[in-house]
Amino acid sequence: MEFVSEEEMDLIDTAIAATSPSLTSSVALAASSPSLFQKKSNSIQSITSLARRRLSFGAESDIEDSFSLARNQKKRRVAESFLRRFRSKTGLFVSDITGTEWCEKQMEFSLLFGSRKVTEAMKIGRARHAKLEKEVVKKVVVQVNSVEDKWAVRLMKFIIGANQLLTEGLTRELPLIGLVEGVWMVGVIDEVRMPVTESDRNPKFVDTKTRVKNTLPAEPQKRKGRLQLMCYKYLWDNLVTDEFPSNRLFNFFSLNPYSILSEEIRENAAKSGFPAKIFDDMVRHYRHKCSMLPPAHDQLLVRYELQKDNKVIGEDLFAYDSNWLKSQIHCCLEFWLEEREANCTPRRALEMQVLSI
Repeated sequence: MEFVSEEEMDLIDTAIAATSPSLTSSVALAASSPSLFQKKSNSIQSITSLARRRLSFGAESDIEDSFSLARNQKKRRVAESFLRRFRSKTGLFVSDITGTEWCEKQMEFSLLFGSRKVTEAMKIGRARHAKLEKEVVKKVVVQVNSVEDKWAVRLMKFIIGANQLLTEGLTRELPLIGLVEGVWMVGVIDEVRMPVTESDRNPKFVDTKTRVKNTLPAEPQKRKGRLQLMCYKYLWDNLVTDEFPSNRLFNFFSLNPYSILSEEIRENAAKSGFPAKIFDDMVRHYRHKCSMLPPAHDQLLVRYELQKDNKVIGEDLFAYDSNWLKSQIHCCLEFWLEEREANCTPRRALEMQVLSI
């Protein structure tokens, strides 16, 4: 109930009140006049039979109209989807995929009525990630004057982080922007390590999770962490093996490639070794840096720390599973494109979630 405001409840009550008389009268009519109800049913069957005969006789215009109607309905559904309504300016977050896999109904309520409140445990977890980032990354605040500047800052962070990875073998809080299954997706990798051996130069991804209790999470929560890291690898591998589709980025987010970047962005980019005057310059540097990087390692790692003292509770080392990942992404995209209704989390998974708190 905390997701629904008083105004929204008034709208729901009004809608129910408006439909109740018609529903009541329809039920009463069917009960009191079964013969009349049967006549209406026969009429519906007659209309259905007529429609079938017209289709079976092969009226090509009717078939084409049916296909055209189906296409228009699909376009309308995509245009009104959760993806278009809530992620048209940002792209789909990796956390959107993991959150949808965890519980589609919860994600639906968060989109429609607002996300849940930030808990104390969530604040501690964010503070821990900020501290880990500060250990290896120096933050610089720059002024942004346009939406192109905001995107340029994200691309610049990746370029600087990738340079640090190649020279020092470690970087943290590395942002990723790319296409996954035809959908723009963004995410931030907690930690990327570059092996020192010459025979193995594939970056390794590490994600740090903080825990309130000194216990490892239940299997559904472990699966959520694995899905997150697999999404990062899939996104990374697409970036480094395929040419970055710059024009699709400009078109989807309505970005001007010739927009002049803010003075502070231009200065910091020049100091970092990749001068950029307009937004398209930064995109070209991003595309070039991606082409220099190898695919990520197939072994992925999730570390679980105790919030109280940052002691490592345990680690989950697992292998990348391309088939499982794609099936999970496709299932989640069905929800985001509103190709079907949202599903609820199975009862057993909810019980395990409660037990793991």
